[in-house]
Amino acid sequence: MTPRWYRDLNGNARRAFWTTYAGFGLDAMDVQLYAFIMPALLALWSLSHAQAGLLASVTLACSALGGWAAGTLADRFGRVRVLTITILWLGVSSCLCGLAQNFGQLLIARALQGLGFGAEWAAGAVFVAEVVSPEVRGRVVGTVQSAWALGWGLAASISAMALALLPAEWGWRVTFLVGLPPMIAIFLVRVRLHDPAMFLAERRKTPWTAIFGGGRLSTTLRGSLLATGMHGGYWSIATWWPAMLHAERGFSTATAGAYFGVIVAGSLFGYLAGAWLGDVAGRRATLAGFALGGAVTVLACTASPVSDMALLILSFPLGFFALGMFSAIGPVLSELFPTRMRGSGLGFCYNVGRGLAGGMPVLIGLRVETMGLAHAIGLYATSAYVVVLAAVALIPETRGQDLAGHGRDLNR
Repeated sequence: MTPRWYRDLNGNARRAFWTTYAGFGLDAMDVQLYAFIMPALLALWSLSHAQAGLLASVTLACSALGGWAAGTLADRFGRVRVLTITILWLGVSSCLCGLAQNFGQLLIARALQGLGFGAEWAAGAVFVAEVVSPEVRGRVVGTVQSAWALGWGLAASISAMALALLPAEWGWRVTFLVGLPPMIAIFLVRVRLHDPAMFLAERRKTPWTAIFGGGRLSTTLRGSLLATGMHGGYWSIATWWPAMLHAERGFSTATAGAYFGVIVAGSLFGYLAGAWLGDVAGRRATLAGFALGGAVTVLACTASPVSDMALLILSFPLGFFALGMFSAIGPVLSELFPTRMRGSGLGFCYNVGRGLAGGMPVLIGLRVETMGLAHAIGLYATSAYVVVLAAVALIPETRGQDLAGHGRDLNR
């Protein structure tokens, strides 16, 4: 049965929902592919663990710049115009990853991919938040965010099939090329969209530095702290978990894929639960609950030896908590800033947080020799969730915030 909130959306809002959902899914797929082909690259190119971690971290670091720039440009030139560009950038840069011939070329391609990766989320989250009512914003934005689970699952499936059916040297390259056709299709739909009425009414040429002035600095720093903790936990797990399953559990690609399938299934339920809870229980309670659950679960998986069956069972709550909290951050960051600087504020906080968290994969790679992968993942992921709890204690509750009214009040 179609949910009530979807039936209440007009034509432009529905197109915004579906093109953003599809964009987020492909965004996740193209970026997450690297984690699944990493074991093959470690062997084919004789990469060190530090180099492998750097290829993950450079994408996250550049996503900070891409998201910040996209949010600022979306405030100045419009949400739709930026979104039509970001999806093409992402497609082309992902193809460049598949064509790279050595570590240096792949590093540059991954950096370019990171720019598009950050830009797609920043512009899309603001766009969707502004076309829905305050009462259901958490559910709508959270449901769009759940596309990440779909993209994550596609990345696992596509990489597994490509590496099973093709020689490894060609299989990993093909995985980066398959996303371009659907991204072109999304572009063709997005050119028919138009910007939300509240953006057009509040549109001003506000400098991006406004998020640091007029009493906004504290809000921006707290939002960035929240994003840093959330991304730190997620990317510690997402980047190295497949490699850990191969190296420390001795799993085949197929077996590791099955375990990751359970994580992805858990993440899908987590997204939907987080979206609903954000509107019902509030943003802060939802974030705190998921951060606590994530810390407990990742420690259960990594701090002490567990059987393969126990790890399989724990994979569901691991995905549920690690990803479910992201359903709340889009609404929170949208509600912390007025319309005239919403893109800049959300883009800065979310993506600078992701950029800072991008150091986690490298740190884990550097600790592999002394701690082992599982213990390193557990240490850094748990530390990141403690940061989330600290940030939740500092941010205000924003559930039900009227974005249009918020923008007008702060512009008086």
